[in-house]
Order: sequence, then C-alpha cells, then structure tokens
Amino acid sequence: MHLQPGIPAPALELEDWKGERHTLACYRGRRVWLAFFRYASCPLCNLRVHRMIQRWDVWAESDFQLLAVFQSPPSSIAEYVGEQRPPFPLLGDPDEVYYGLYGCDASLRAYVAPTNAAMLAKAAGAGFLPGRMEGTKTRVPADFFIDEEGILTRCFYGKTISDHVPFEDVDDWLGG
Repeated sequence: MHLQPGIPAPALELEDWKGERHTLACYRGRRVWLAFFRYASCPLCNLRVHRMIQRWDVWAESDFQLLAVFQSPPSSIAEYVGEQRPPFPLLGDPDEVYYGLYGCDASLRAYVAPTNAAMLAKAAGAGFLPGRMEGTKTRVPADFFIDEEGILTRCFYGKTISDHVPFEDVDDWLGG
C-alpha cells in the first residue's frame, strides 16, 4: 500500500556503503529526501545518481539531507554506484525491509515500459552499463520528502523503472 502525505515517515535505520549507520531520527529538525532506487549496478539508477551529483552544488545551499537507498548490500553499492563518490549517503537494504514499509512497488509492466529504452540508451551513453542484478528485478523507484518533524510531505511512486520525482519538484521543495 502506498503511503500518503501527512503521516509520520516510517522509522528507518540502515548502514551506508562506508559502514556508517543512518536513521531518520538522526535527521529530525532537517528536511529529508529519501530516494529508493533499484540495485546498485542498475544503469538507470547510476545515471540518476550522476545527475543528482551534477545538481548538488545548487541543492547543497538548502538545509536538507538526501538519503539514497538501494536493494543491494553495502559491498555492491561500493563496487558500483559508490564509484561516483556522491556527497550523500548510499544505504543498503538488501532484505528490502524498508521498500516494504514505504510501499515501494514491483511491476513487470513498469519493467518492460517502452520509455525505459530511451533512458537505458542515455545511461549507456554516459558509461553506465548493466551489472549484477540484486533484489527484486522489477522494482520501481520511489521518492519521499519528509519535513523537519518527520512527516511525509510528498510521496512519489514511479510509473516505470526509470521514473523518479522530477528535479523541478525537488527544486520547488527546497526553495519552499
């Protein structure tokens, strides 16, 4: 079941690819963007992280924390997406516990959607090629904006495996 804005975000405690523990409670008093990705070697996910890193200088002026969750163990995150050295934590949820708590979807229709092909081509063009698939193969990304009190203010559930909250929405949220 999808979560709705206005309710407390489910508690989260995960280890990042560097071995540090992160909880939502640690970030109380700050806004949090919680982004659920697929597996660590997913070309689409790596392209998205790459684009997030490119925008980081603008976003870093805002008081918020970005937490990126992958359905891979920290060792795979380090091997793949960690190579990009993002300025935000990459968290591993290989048992997909938090994917379930946040109502993240898995869908064959989303996996085979024609729009994914264009994004896969862009990912390949940027040097992000498929690697080891881990976790639910048909996982669909999701993004959540959480306010300073731990309340969900935006719940975005992707329609395809390449669909995330638009960056324009992130910009609006950070500017507001």
